[in-house]
Amino acid sequence: MHNPFKSPERYLLYGDISSKAGHMLSLPEVSDFFAKLIQRVAPKSYQQALGEVYVTGKFLENFSGDQVRFLARSFGVPGNHLGQQSHGFRWPYGPVAVITPFNFPLEIPLLQLMGALYMGNKPILKVDSKVSIVMEQMLRLLHDCGMPVEDVDFINSDGKTMNKILLEAKPRMTLFTGSSRVANKLADDLNGKVKLEDAGFDWKILGPDVHEVDYVSWVCDQDAYACSGQKCSAQSMLFMHENWSKTSLMRQLSDLAARRKLEDLTIGPVLTFTTEAMLGHMKKLLQIPGSKLLFGGEELENHSIPKVYGAIKPTAVFVPIEEILKGENYELVTKEIFGPFQIITEYKDNQLPLVLDALERMHAHLTAAVVSNDPLFIQEVVGKTVNGTTYAGLRARTTGAPQNHWFGPAGDPRGAGIGTPEAIRLVWSCHREVIYDVGPVPHKWQIPPST
Repeated sequence: MHNPFKSPERYLLYGDISSKAGHMLSLPEVSDFFAKLIQRVAPKSYQQALGEVYVTGKFLENFSGDQVRFLARSFGVPGNHLGQQSHGFRWPYGPVAVITPFNFPLEIPLLQLMGALYMGNKPILKVDSKVSIVMEQMLRLLHDCGMPVEDVDFINSDGKTMNKILLEAKPRMTLFTGSSRVANKLADDLNGKVKLEDAGFDWKILGPDVHEVDYVSWVCDQDAYACSGQKCSAQSMLFMHENWSKTSLMRQLSDLAARRKLEDLTIGPVLTFTTEAMLGHMKKLLQIPGSKLLFGGEELENHSIPKVYGAIKPTAVFVPIEEILKGENYELVTKEIFGPFQIITEYKDNQLPLVLDALERMHAHLTAAVVSNDPLFIQEVVGKTVNGTTYAGLRARTTGAPQNHWFGPAGDPRGAGIGTPEAIRLVWSCHREVIYDVGPVPHKWQIPPST
């Protein structure tokens, strides 16, 4: 659709569109409309839904004015002789696909879609059909803000139909956010022409220095159970130094989880796991020696949620660190349950190598948190782990993902990013080198004799 040599005025067009759309999302009546629309299709509290709208609006503001043009910044290198220069450009792929999940019906598809458009691609967008009305309304808003209607193709379909379309259309790049199983299938089907943000079994370590137990407890509850645990960055496993077990941390975690209720959607339906599946997983974990149920482990009461979805109380299961590392247990313990479910374990000073071993063996390296104000401890953990988005310090969390920093996995060449200029360039553009060699031709030259 555009590149540094073709229709460059479209960089300015998308700066204007982003400015207008960001302003629209800042209007109370518009942000309230989208927050309530998100609530109609995704089980979130109003504050969680409104936070998604806020982050999306700030992203659009970030890429207003000349910022889209700056995404395509090039560089030049002097050549070997007069008249020669080489230039590196960020180049769009052309036809691309964007496939996003249900858990963030506005933020994930909008940020990735706009990144594709900023760089000059022509995207087809598929959002999980359970929640696609949110992006359908957002596309209408973008049209109203000046986006040409032909710039984006929007489709509602099941997965099999979309897979057939991709195989026939052969997009030059496909961004997929979702399960590892589907991600790996797409990588095979599309000959590796993918960028992926797949599953995240995300961890948090509480270091040996104990501070602000009330605050850390609240953050742990938010990370594990906000949006009913259906965030790709949700806290799946908590490694707690033994010093924390001597505090009120565990009692506070249980009390905070007990405050969540279906009435205000601080706990709600799980859209990808049934109640039976989650409780069955819990029972398998409780067969591991030394494991125990810390809280939860029951179906929600007084609800009419269909059985095809899940409905359980916020749940935590303790498993000893030594048992986690055993070959027969590790895969079970690190299975991602996309719901209000977490594993908690404890380690001693001399067991940090066991913790680091458990982290290294995980197949997904999306988000992580190191809760400590000890710089040497932070260096030790960060230096020996690989998660793409890692929060470190007393206020560390796993579910930050605002619009002001990179968010994405690490350790996989297919890994995608979201939210920042670096993420947009990585996912939605490739490198093209143009070497100018205009002369002058030297006066004395000859074709070397053949050998």
